[in-house]
Amino acid sequence: MPNIANNLTLIQQRITLACQLCHRDADSVQLLAVSKTKPAIELRAAYAAGQRDFGENYLQEALDKQQQLQDLDIIWHFIGPIQSNKTRAIAEHFTWVHSVDRLKIARRLSDQRPKHLTPLNICIQVNIDDEATKSGVSLIELPQLLEDIHKLPNITLRGLMAIPSATSNSEQAQHSFRKLAQALPDNLDTLSMGMSGDLEAAIAAGATIVRIGTDIFGARG
Repeated sequence: MPNIANNLTLIQQRITLACQLCHRDADSVQLLAVSKTKPAIELRAAYAAGQRDFGENYLQEALDKQQQLQDLDIIWHFIGPIQSNKTRAIAEHFTWVHSVDRLKIARRLSDQRPKHLTPLNICIQVNIDDEATKSGVSLIELPQLLEDIHKLPNITLRGLMAIPSATSNSEQAQHSFRKLAQALPDNLDTLSMGMSGDLEAAIAAGATIVRIGTDIFGARG
């Protein structure tokens, strides 16, 4: 098993330095540990090191881990593509959903959120670079979707999420992140963007949640 506690310390140091370079408070950036494909024992190790927020892409895998880790007060984030037949379980078992890209899914999450739970925090996924292979609403369609989702009960619209096109060019990545930041309405507070390879560029552009998997848990097996 990787040295998860040490890896978390190194990531937090990167976040702190990135914030210092752009004159931001390090507390303004939340670390989301992306734990897809990783066993529950590794999540437990991350929790023991102080990590509380975990992101999962695959519903059944996430539900299995939630069962194994029910003794821990983990905050679960769903960050993968959402099929209509999965919305009920997502609405019932997660606190955050980062990957809403159409009104039908948002409406189902709202309708299926149990009344005894707090409203579901959601981010709209934006296809920031207009890639044919990626999920997400276009920037052109975003304003209408924001308006429609704002009207739904049982969910709290928090902000935007994006996965820019893969690039080793930090300026290009930052350009994509800035486009997302510019699209965030003033009444929302969350920009979920940035991963292991580009968290500095994301933070410089205004990220409030960075989604880190590889640099915490190692490469996927």
